[in-house]
Amino acid sequence: MEPVNRTVVSQFFLKGFSGYPTLEHLLFPLCSAMYLVTLLGNTAIVAVSILDARLHTPMYFFLGNLSILDICYTSTFVPLMLVHLLSSQKTISFIGCAIQMCLSLSTGSTECLLLAIMAYDRCLAICRPLRYPVLMSPWLCWLLAGVAWVLCLLKSVTETVIAMRLPFCGRHVVSHFTCEILAVLKLACGDTSVSEAFLLVGAILLLPVPLAFICLSYMLILATILRVPSAAGRRKAFSTCSAHLAVVLLFYGTVIFMYMKPKSKEARISDEVFTVLYAVVTPMLNPVIYSLRNKEVKEAVRTVWGRRKACR
Repeated sequence: MEPVNRTVVSQFFLKGFSGYPTLEHLLFPLCSAMYLVTLLGNTAIVAVSILDARLHTPMYFFLGNLSILDICYTSTFVPLMLVHLLSSQKTISFIGCAIQMCLSLSTGSTECLLLAIMAYDRCLAICRPLRYPVLMSPWLCWLLAGVAWVLCLLKSVTETVIAMRLPFCGRHVVSHFTCEILAVLKLACGDTSVSEAFLLVGAILLLPVPLAFICLSYMLILATILRVPSAAGRRKAFSTCSAHLAVVLLFYGTVIFMYMKPKSKEARISDEVFTVLYAVVTPMLNPVIYSLRNKEVKEAVRTVWGRRKACR
């Protein structure tokens, strides 16, 4: 048996879109604009939900959590990706790669659970309106959000430690624009079966299970809506459900494609395009679809902005 050519890793080279210079020049202004919109939109949602007392409800508490997650998730890789789009030095340190991998996994996993929690919240609000304040108490809101954040962080730390303790061989070129765990595992020259098993279990628990729960929640919501006698009320509820489901399907559909598709020996540009889709576009659309189309949020924004102008 030939000895493994193991080398000490100090940094990785993120290949990204380096083979497509024209695409890099197109992606920089596009991704910069989307990232700016993501930061401004989600920051506005968090600020308004805190400053306006009318939005101190479970729905907007979870929306605030979602906005914080979207800011954290995109910030784990977009700033460095933008730098690399304009630079020929597309490197990241070993520690930096591990941190980026862990934070990206943690925030992405937490969003999967949070979307399911939000569906549960809407299900209680529509199907059990009289008992909703008791069933979804402030204590339960904090508990659900806290458990989602902590569990996903512990899961991600475990997955990152197992992956980064593997021996790496060759030129340490990651065929991705981030330290995405599947792309990094392709560089390992040791046994990756344990890491892959952890990823598979995590993918099953965080993708099909929450998605099935979301679908069940919305089936109950739709069944309740159909019993509403008012046509205007039904249209409003259906519009809200379709908007939420559109984001859920966009997020879960692309993530399932990335993590549960058959493994390929060669990296494909389509994988990176899909990553940009679910990692950049979805957080940008969330404030619009979830909140900015909501009359309560619009009124809260006007109120907060009016107070600020009055103070001046």
